[in-house]
Amino acid sequence: MKAKEFYNVAIYLRLSRDDEDIDGSKTESNSISSQRDMIRGFIRKQDDMEIYDIYVDDGYSGANFDRPEFKRMMKDVEAGNVDCVIVKDLSRLGRDYIEAGRLIQKTFPAFSVRFIALTDHFDSLTADYNETSLVVPVKNFVNDSYSRDISGKVRSHQKIKRENGDFIGAFAVYGYKKCEDNRNQLVPDDYAADIVRKIFAWKIEGYSNLAIANRLDNLGILSPMEYKKMKGDKFQTGFVTGVKAKWSAVAVKRILSNENYIGTLVQGKEEKVNYKVKKSVKKPEEEWTKVPDAHEAIISKEDFEIVQDLLMIDTRAGGGEEKAHIYAGLLFCGDCMEPMIRRVNRYKGKETVSFICSTKNKSGECSRHTISEAALNQLVLTGLRTQVSLFLNKSRVLRSIEQMEVNFEEVVAFDKEIERLHSEQDKYLGLRAGLYEDLKKQIITEEDFKNFREIYEKRYQELQQAISNQEETIKRLFKSGVTAGINLERMKTVMQVTELDRMTLVSLVKRILVYEDKRVYLELRSKELFSKVLMLAGYVETLGQSRGEAV
Repeated sequence: MKAKEFYNVAIYLRLSRDDEDIDGSKTESNSISSQRDMIRGFIRKQDDMEIYDIYVDDGYSGANFDRPEFKRMMKDVEAGNVDCVIVKDLSRLGRDYIEAGRLIQKTFPAFSVRFIALTDHFDSLTADYNETSLVVPVKNFVNDSYSRDISGKVRSHQKIKRENGDFIGAFAVYGYKKCEDNRNQLVPDDYAADIVRKIFAWKIEGYSNLAIANRLDNLGILSPMEYKKMKGDKFQTGFVTGVKAKWSAVAVKRILSNENYIGTLVQGKEEKVNYKVKKSVKKPEEEWTKVPDAHEAIISKEDFEIVQDLLMIDTRAGGGEEKAHIYAGLLFCGDCMEPMIRRVNRYKGKETVSFICSTKNKSGECSRHTISEAALNQLVLTGLRTQVSLFLNKSRVLRSIEQMEVNFEEVVAFDKEIERLHSEQDKYLGLRAGLYEDLKKQIITEEDFKNFREIYEKRYQELQQAISNQEETIKRLFKSGVTAGINLERMKTVMQVTELDRMTLVSLVKRILVYEDKRVYLELRSKELFSKVLMLAGYVETLGQSRGEAV
């Protein structure tokens, strides 16, 4: 490259966000200021240089070249406005050794641009072949390696913080805010938390996601994004659909399915492709980091589970109605297991409501299973009262556990369901053990041997998990009493009501099956816990009788 009589110089300054030392009282970091001073001092000593412009990317990574001021500088280079670029060192230009090398060895020479890196003592005007082709690439490679190493350390540090239950996001989830004393701790935002509670309550009452969104808009309640803007947060999202973001069914569903509201801190849903690319990709849910009881819950676990069930089924309201009927999403045919549909008949000013099997209504492959709403109400209310009365009566017996010497292992041995699961496990162990003999006798092929062994092992592990779940339920009752997982106050209310309401129904019942002879089966929401309470009550009574004690 031939020397020119005069150079229009571009001063390029950059500092990564990971390295910056800026504080609230400064407009730029100390490092940027020192870079500027050093380069200006160098130019003052040169008779053939004049500053054309200064380009500052403060807080931008050198791992890629997607930087606003760097792009502006390159436009000036291409336009012929700049013929010399000066940086403090090679890493300021960039830490991607391939791209940095291409700039220094190809792009800048193509535009007759002189490149100087002061502290690396590199000047393309005077550099020989070794410096340009060997020394610079090695230094760029070292800079790239440094960037990769820093990225790995940051990721590792963030992973540890997430697993420790520290919130590391830029913005708190709607309903929460960052604690003033500890920015890694979430605390409820009273106003937004109340809105979240209303959303969950409306869903349980039978409102669809769209109906909830419309209701929020009609009440003038700001959407999560607008609320963040109102509070002064510099919040950006890809979900903007207009000048002012309104509530949507999607936004409501996001809130209804967010485990953060039960106190579980959920993080790590996305990760960057690599340290050179800003783009993030979504991770499968099993790879998310979830820390239970990391912060104060806004929604009870019981109500959250109810809503998750409702989200999986169709609870749309009928024509002209704002919310679904009381049995929406709960009523099923006892034979084909398809949802029952509601029919309203009007005759001579009189209205009667009944339910029929949807399969019969569509294809006729099942019978009607017709039942009137009045009869269903009576059967469900009576059934609920009977079950609740039995449960409350038996739960009183469990209070005696504290006064009796009850051994957990003996209770587990008394549990018939756990005994049945162990028996089934033994069956699969026997089947698995016999596979080798069948293979030796050539009754089965080697491929069959592998397939069956995998099937039996999988089933064995599933049964082991089922046993663990059963034992965990008993442990919860031992540890926390009957109130563990069950709202006893809500159950006591059932004994007083004369007419069913949606909240009571969905709180206690998971599914209602209707059979052709108008039999109704109630599948209780805390079915497993109910059965364990009855089992424990039976054990306590048996133990008391053997000891001659009254229970």
